[in-house]
Amino acid sequence: MDELVRLRDVTEADLEVLLEQEHDPEAQRRSRFPAREREAFMRHWKTNILGDPAVFVRGVTVGGELAGNLVAWWEGERRFIGYWFGRAFWGRGIGSRAMELFLGEERVRPLYADPFHGNTASVRLLEKHGFRREGTVHHGEDEHVLLVLR
Repeated sequence: MDELVRLRDVTEADLEVLLEQEHDPEAQRRSRFPAREREAFMRHWKTNILGDPAVFVRGVTVGGELAGNLVAWWEGERRFIGYWFGRAFWGRGIGSRAMELFLGEERVRPLYADPFHGNTASVRLLEKHGFRREGTVHHGEDEHVLLVLR
């Protein structure tokens, strides 16, 4: 397989693949992010991500195949980053290369992330790219690490 990682615009045609990736039970367990039902997922993506000019989103491809996405959005005065990759693309350095490319395009600093504390691969990915721990936050009963790239 061609391991060339590229970023591109996300289109509505990509949403079925992204929905399938979000519904992976292992991805949900690691992220502690519950999958949305199809209609809620589509509405969220079309309105809050693709339909919001303040949101920056990029699709990640490997050899032309959609591997996942990275997205940056505002929560009040803070700019956050999030990402999701299909399980077939884990553990191959794809997330790291995609993050490097994304951070070259998303220039807002500081940039925040809050992965689930038990998702050590996600925490390591962010720390590898310069994010530093600045505390913890809770989403429901789950503790998440607050990381900041300055």
